[in-house]
Amino acid sequence: MSDTQHLGGARIGVVTFPGTLDDRDAARAVRLAGGIAVPLWHADADLHGVDAVVLPGGFSYGDYLRAGAISRFAPVMETLVDAANGGLPVLGICNGFQILTEAHLLPGSMVKNDGLAFLCTEQTLVVENATTAWTRDYTQGEQITVPLKNQDGQFVADEHTLDELEGEGRVVVRYAGANPNGSRRGIAGITNAAGNVVGLMPHPEHAVESGFGTAAVQGPRAGTDGLKFFTSVLGSLVRA
Repeated sequence: MSDTQHLGGARIGVVTFPGTLDDRDAARAVRLAGGIAVPLWHADADLHGVDAVVLPGGFSYGDYLRAGAISRFAPVMETLVDAANGGLPVLGICNGFQILTEAHLLPGSMVKNDGLAFLCTEQTLVVENATTAWTRDYTQGEQITVPLKNQDGQFVADEHTLDELEGEGRVVVRYAGANPNGSRRGIAGITNAAGNVVGLMPHPEHAVESGFGTAAVQGPRAGTDGLKFFTSVLGSLVRA
């Protein structure tokens, strides 16, 4: 446990790639949860002693080749892959989830949505795994509403991998009701076997403060359903 954790201010790194859109929103979510947001630059291999990392949403490198394919080779990712394999908590949101699959920190891949249309909607999710570093403040089966906005948000994997994810309890969140983008088995987010690396397509960082409607801050009217992703990791760091 670091000195910052003793003081109740764990340092959460937020990575910015060329084309990242939601880094400021992720940093704000970290601060509202009680953490210290530390900006990390894609070209800098140094993680600057952070206690966890968020890879935020956007269109890194314009989604050329494939979404997240170029970012996977950024200097910061070389360091991050080793740190994540060593237990560092990492959350990938939307484009960040795509980067995690490209870096092979999570299995599967992200392809174009069914219908080839960009989605922007409020989405209800079911929390399937409330034991990861990023979901411990939720309860299993809890339903939450957060924004969903993507064009390459369809999670795909072979049947063996899907069965493995299901059998090991590694599906973290699943779409409730209609499947918005064709993701296999309605999967909206998954974790690695250790539970420290989580990726999801919806945007919890846009649902961290009550009192604002969708037109104001792109968040659901319910307000704070996404905040527990960030309080969860702060709590897991203190317990560690």
